Formats: sequence, structure tokens, C-alpha cells
Amino acid sequence: MTPATLNIFSSRLDAVCEEMGLVLRKAAFSPNIRDRLDFSCSVFDADGQLCAQAAHIPVHLGSMAFAMQDIVSGVDWRPGDQLMLNDPYLGGTHLPDVTLIAPVFVEGGLRAFVVNRAHHAAIGAASPGSMPISSRLEQEGMVIAPMHLVRKGELLPAVLRQVTEATRNRAESEGDFSAQLAANRAGVVRLGELIRRYGSDGFTRGVGELNDYAERLAGEALARIPDGRYSFTDYLDDDGQGQRDIPIVVTLSVAGLCVTADFGGTAAQVAGNVNCPLAVAAAAVYYVFRCLMPPQTPACAGAFRPIRLHAPKGCLLKARKPAAVAAGIVETSTRVVD
Repeated sequence: MTPATLNIFSSRLDAVCEEMGLVLRKAAFSPNIRDRLDFSCSVFDADGQLCAQAAHIPVHLGSMAFAMQDIVSGVDWRPGDQLMLNDPYLGGTHLPDVTLIAPVFVEGGLRAFVVNRAHHAAIGAASPGSMPISSRLEQEGMVIAPMHLVRKGELLPAVLRQVTEATRNRAESEGDFSAQLAANRAGVVRLGELIRRYGSDGFTRGVGELNDYAERLAGEALARIPDGRYSFTDYLDDDGQGQRDIPIVVTLSVAGLCVTADFGGTAAQVAGNVNCPLAVAAAAVYYVFRCLMPPQTPACAGAFRPIRLHAPKGCLLKARKPAAVAAGIVETSTRVVD
């Protein structure tokens, strides 16, 4: 593609995400989505690599970019499907954030995915808001492993009822899920039109060129950082369960156009709910480096290719199930960004 054509292609992908977000916001029932705008929409290729995202919630989008490949690889996808999940240890963030994934089939083949993630006002916890002072994941609400909410275009009412009956306001919850389903349906239509316009092979080439362009821009930003090792330690005040001054340690290793963020030395997971799955820590790291890149950098997987991440298993930023994580996405991810 010429530079102008690639720019148009990128803008059209972004427009799919933006339209999904508009549908979701306008159709949702809860203030969390309609007013607080706690939702995100994105497009992924057939391998689960990020292609485009709207300017929504960075921690949603970065965590999806980190985890989607593993989520979609083991599913038997059919046209009209929509998969639902919120398990933080399988690519989610915290339980109120429920993700819906829909495949896009064109010319009989799986070509891409559209995805949205939205924060639900309640997801079954004993306390309102599903953000309790918890010490185990199951205290934070219903854990949804990846399961079909829609199969071959048919809504599975028993699955929806299982989730909504655990909430405090079933009508509001059903409305929000309906809005998420509608947003993905809009995305499937629009992205399908785009793929047919370019042809399946042309779409694949366009995504590849977009990733390469993003990687070049990312490399230009990283090249301005002198090679070397940079370390810093910061602290969370406490975990709500009595543990105080919890260290988060990072060592950045910069070598040419590659950066590795190593969180070795970070505290072990704690009793309170400020733990994170690794996907949330990755989202914080991606966000920081994305802010260093030129504004025109496409929000796709190529922009994050030069960035590596490591955290020891069982630490605060790579907690083991069933550690509580409700506040990790809020408090701990922000401290990682700091």
C-alpha cells in the first residue's frame, strides 16, 4: 500500500472500533457504560493479534492485546458466535469487566475478531459494586471462564440467565449485555464490509504493513532512550488486609530497539485485592511506551513488538489464582505506570 492508502486503511479500522463504542454506549442501561464510559472496543486479526482500538480504556485494551492470542486459539469458532469471559487469569482484568468476542467470517474463512469489554455495575459479589475488600477471587463475584453466549447466531438464554441472576439488578445487567452483543454485531458487519472491499488477501497484507509501520515508529521512539539498565522501586501503601509498604520493582533493559521490563524483586502476592494478573501489568507497560511514540502510531500489535515483559510467578504483578484482584486494575496498574 502507498502511505496514503495505508493511512486510509488504518482510519477505517479505527472507525469500526469507534462505531462499536457508540453502539455500546447508546444502547447500554447502566451509568458505568453510558456515563462513566468504562468500556473498550477493538479489532484483532485471525491469530488474535491487535489490529486497531478506539481511544477507550488503556488497561482494557493493553490487557486484551496481551492475552487475546491465547484466548481465541483453543475455540471452535462458527459464524455468528459470541464468546464471553471475565476470568482475570484467562485474559480478563477484574470480574466486573466482562469481555465479548465475535469472529468475523468472510468467504467461508475466519478473517478477524471484534471485541468489546465493559464494566458491569455488579457481577455477583456480596457487596454492591462487586469491588469488595476481598482476599480470594470468588469473593469478588461470578468467575466466567470462556463460554459461548451466542452460538451460530442463537443467543443461549440459560447462559445469560446464569450470569444476570447473580447480579443486583437483572434488568440493567441484561440491558448491558444486550448492548455488548449489539456492538459486536455492528463490528462484524462493518469489518466484514471492509474485508470484502480489500479482499481477504488484501486485508491480511494491509494488517501486516500496518504492524510493520507501527513497529518502525515504536523503534524511533525507543531509539531516543540511551542503552543501559534503569531501576526503580515504588510502594503501594497497603493491601487492605494489614500488609503495608508493598514494593513494586522494575528494571528496564534498553538495547537498541528492544526494551525489557523486568519486575523481579516485586513483592509476593498479598492477602488483599491489589494483586494483578500479568495481562494488567502488561497493559500498564504498553501504555507508558505508547505515550512515548508519535501520535500517528497505529494502535496495533506492531507497536508493542519491541517491548518484552517479565514478572516472577506468584508476585504481586503475576499472581496465582485464586488471589484477589479487584483493585489491582485500579491501584496497582496505576502505580506501575508511575
